[in-house]
Amino acid sequence: MTPQYYLDFAERFVGAIQSGDTDTVRACYAPDAKLWHNTDGIEQTVDQNMKVLDWFIKTLPDRNYRVTRREALPDGFLQQHVLEATLPDGSKWGMDACVVIKIEDGVITRLDEYLDSAQAGKLRAFGR
Repeated sequence: MTPQYYLDFAERFVGAIQSGDTDTVRACYAPDAKLWHNTDGIEQTVDQNMKVLDWFIKTLPDRNYRVTRREALPDGFLQQHVLEATLPDGSKWGMDACVVIKIEDGVITRLDEYLDSAQAGKLRAFGR
């Protein structure tokens, strides 16, 4: 796969998350993909992650990913972004994040997500 393939995949994947298209998000994952977050050190399954994504979409309906860096890797891509949204209490919120994504046979097999734990913690007041 070419670097451009990985960058196009990244655009489609992140665009689907931003627009709330969970069918496309799920289709981007291998059935046995592992998703890890630095804030808890736990590997999630796709089903576990999709439950979180459903909550996330409902809780932050105006979410926007302001991409600050996206690079193709030999086996996927890296993306740094600021996730911006309005919290349910009406306050503006932003969180720096970085994902490193491994792709095999056209689907994500591993996603490692590094979140600003202070900003991620602000979401707990709303159910996560």
